[in-house]
Amino acid sequence: MARRKAKRRRSRKSFSILNGLEALAYATIMTEGIAGTSPWGFITGDANLKGSFEGQFLQMTSGMNGGGGNGVEVTGAGEISLGDLATNPGTALTQMGMNFQNNLLPMAIAGFTTAVGFKVGKRLLRGPISSVNRNIIKPALGAGIRL
Repeated sequence: MARRKAKRRRSRKSFSILNGLEALAYATIMTEGIAGTSPWGFITGDANLKGSFEGQFLQMTSGMNGGGGNGVEVTGAGEISLGDLATNPGTALTQMGMNFQNNLLPMAIAGFTTAVGFKVGKRLLRGPISSVNRNIIKPALGAGIRL
């Protein structure tokens, strides 16, 4: 006799608003720590990065934004955008690497507290969230969206 195949479990095909907000919080932590701007500013920001690091990535400890001494003249490195990555990728990636090294611990702490906050908040508010999904969102918006 042939074995029966187990039915596949399907994942929900709905969009969770809280999961979307959590993902936006993580994106904000990452872009502020690495690019120095919000996710929207990273996408739509001006391409104003000028200058280069001239291969002195590891030797630089000070004077990142146009501070002389090391032969480094960079302006507009405070907020890096996609336009900066397209027009001056070497300088933009070098600056992003330095920002990542400088902000690694604050970004890790912010990510951890965000994860714990959302997990605890979802658990504490399970009843009200379920009530909002059942009584407001599902009748108004349908089955594709949940809180």
